[in-house]
Amino acid sequence: MKAAHQKDEALLRDIELTRSQGLARLWWLGQSGFLVHARGKSVLFDPYLSDSLTRKYAQTDKPHERITELVIAPNRLTGIDLITCSHNHTDHLDGETLLPLLEANPRAMLVVPRANVSSVLERLGSVETRLVPVDAGETVRVAGVEVLGVPAAHNTVERDERGRCRFLGYVARLDNLKLYHSGDTMLHDGLAPALRPLQVDVALVPINGNKPERRVAGNLNGIEAARLSFDIGAKLAIPHHFDMFAFNTESPDEFVAEARRLGQRCHVLENGAGLDLDFQSNPRTTV
Repeated sequence: MKAAHQKDEALLRDIELTRSQGLARLWWLGQSGFLVHARGKSVLFDPYLSDSLTRKYAQTDKPHERITELVIAPNRLTGIDLITCSHNHTDHLDGETLLPLLEANPRAMLVVPRANVSSVLERLGSVETRLVPVDAGETVRVAGVEVLGVPAAHNTVERDERGRCRFLGYVARLDNLKLYHSGDTMLHDGLAPALRPLQVDVALVPINGNKPERRVAGNLNGIEAARLSFDIGAKLAIPHHFDMFAFNTESPDEFVAEARRLGQRCHVLENGAGLDLDFQSNPRTTV
């Protein structure tokens, strides 16, 4: 198993240093999970911080063998203002992650697709007062952070009987810093047009691709992720959805090569690693 770049106490010290110095910084927590601290706010995108899927599928023909070690137990992350869940798949909506997080962060709110509220309550229990539902094209403001829902295709743009999207990406705005978290998505006709006018600073995009033999819903591959980031004018592209499960991962090399060909600024993180979000100079990893 791969060692995390940093974990536990080292990660917590890095987070606290960032907060105390008033910096803007992002950490990859594994799979599609990111913690962003900027403008005095901490936003946690789609965290998966347990081994629930490894245990669930251990005796099946689709084992979820973990590649990289866990970076932090969810109950140790505090000071969180906002948590997102982009859809109902367990690596994005994990009770073993979200319930300890909500308990450790009593003021944190959970942004979820409006179409999925009943499923969220079924999985997490009585958390109605902690939910902030949103649909594609809607903007909510939570703890001083604006969040816009963006339609995602996993593998299609699926809607409920009322036309509400079951899979979302999110654009979070922390003052003048705008981050796009894709959730899980493939390319679709409405994706780039929805994102291009927003002029996002950071695009967090999946690269594990779409391979039916894996028997799971697909995502952008590395080339598509780099091209989408370039097409929407992102200042920085960061890949995710790799290095978690052995059966459903890809190397980031293809993503990096395509980004370089396009002149798209990108950065590949290791699990637990942080990156300063300073767009006046080159981004740097300070741990």
